[in-house]
Amino acid sequence: MNQQPQPDNYQKQEASPNQLRTLLTLFQKTLYISSFTFGGGFVMIFWQLFLSFIQVGLFSIGGGYAAIPLIQSQVVAEHGWMTMSEFTDLVTIAEMTPGPIAINSATFIGTRIAGPLGAIIATFGCVLPSCIIVSLLFFIYTRYKNVPALQSILAALRPAVVALIASAGLSMFAVSVLNGDSIATAGINPSGLMIFAIAFFILRRFRKNPIAIMIGCGVAQLVIGIVI
Repeated sequence: MNQQPQPDNYQKQEASPNQLRTLLTLFQKTLYISSFTFGGGFVMIFWQLFLSFIQVGLFSIGGGYAAIPLIQSQVVAEHGWMTMSEFTDLVTIAEMTPGPIAINSATFIGTRIAGPLGAIIATFGCVLPSCIIVSLLFFIYTRYKNVPALQSILAALRPAVVALIASAGLSMFAVSVLNGDSIATAGINPSGLMIFAIAFFILRRFRKNPIAIMIGCGVAQLVIGIVI
């Protein structure tokens, strides 16, 4: 098969940086327009869910409870998908159901925001960084676990994890016990304060099952609501 001869002034063109930036801008605009074309904004919602929970999975160092302030930041503060009261209820449900609290929260929030597909995307975003990072860290830790520098890094991360958990706990305390969005603007909820004090004492003194304590507190609040 004969090839068509190229014109004498033909030159092979290569994409310039300006052209690449133009293509990237066009892609971003296409994604933005598609967010309003397909399903009333669901394309953008899925992308936001994935990005939000991949950040949670990437930076929630220290376990599920350390992820709570990160989830709160993404869901309540940045995107406004939930109020603080709704988020507190969600954390309670996630704590009572089997599985890690961060993954449960991602599943519930994804379902709440964008249905079953949103749950899949949010959960996948939450677990993806862990799957990659844990595989790498396992290799590094088993090889260099006795190196003093690594032990120093791990020791420095522990206080930061405690601070993250305490910050989330204070926010939830203000909503659940003090009836306010923050401690500075809160009032006093006598029944909530009493239930908190009793539950805290039982957990610290007798080391009972947290799920049994939560069920008991729910029943106690129900009885108080009926009587009062």
